[in-house]
Amino acid sequence: MKNILVPCDFSEQARQAFRFALDISRNSKGKIHLVHVVELPVVHEPIFMPVYSFEEVLIKEFREKAEKEFKKLTSKYAVQGDKIITQILFGGTFQMLSDYIRTNAIDLVVMGTRGASGVREILVGSNTEKVVRKSPVPVIAVKKYVPAHTIKNIVFPNTLHTEKQENLLMKVKALQDFFKATLHIVWINTPSNFTPDRITRTRLESFARRFMLKNYTINIYNDPYEESGIINFAHDIGADMIAMGTHGRRGVAHVLAGSIAEDVVNHVDCPIWTYSLKK
Repeated sequence: MKNILVPCDFSEQARQAFRFALDISRNSKGKIHLVHVVELPVVHEPIFMPVYSFEEVLIKEFREKAEKEFKKLTSKYAVQGDKIITQILFGGTFQMLSDYIRTNAIDLVVMGTRGASGVREILVGSNTEKVVRKSPVPVIAVKKYVPAHTIKNIVFPNTLHTEKQENLLMKVKALQDFFKATLHIVWINTPSNFTPDRITRTRLESFARRFMLKNYTINIYNDPYEESGIINFAHDIGADMIAMGTHGRRGVAHVLAGSIAEDVVNHVDCPIWTYSLKK
């Protein structure tokens, strides 16, 4: 977690994400890329001035405004020694951020979510949502700031589907090691996906041995639905973070099935770590 991208629209949620990213970068001795993307309006017919002249004025105005906001943000939260790069990009949000991730060797994206309406309110329907579901690197959605050093219990919902698990587990183990946390592996036993506890526990233990997990617990949680089971389990143990693999189809709203991840984000305050299984 040495090259951290924080997409920033200067909202309160983006500020909380920046604070959390600062904690991570200080622990990893890394660098934050604070990036603001401006999608310029399309002007078809110049009325009072040529289009290129209008765009120059507009770009200058957007750049000056963003630079002022960057200065206010960094002066409030950053301290001497923090490594922060600020960038103002002009173009399509998805393409700009995707290119930035690739060309700057970004290894983590930290971004804000509003909470009550979930990740969809900010991301779904926008180009930024595409970054979440197509990102080649892990993404952490932050609803509100929590000090990174307090993250000691990470919930890892498990479907026991082994395909493409190797890469996911490498990332999860690195996440666990970074925070020096306990990993709570949980299988949500639902009426529609019922498995006897004896069988499930054996499979979970085999899973843990296969991936040589350490400092973990194995849990089976009975609930009518997967999403509410994850939420209730996280609440019951006082989880500090939830780590989930995504399928890369429709972003964090389709992590396991339906709108599970969206519901999870809506009802828990802790950061949600996601990693796309579709590479």
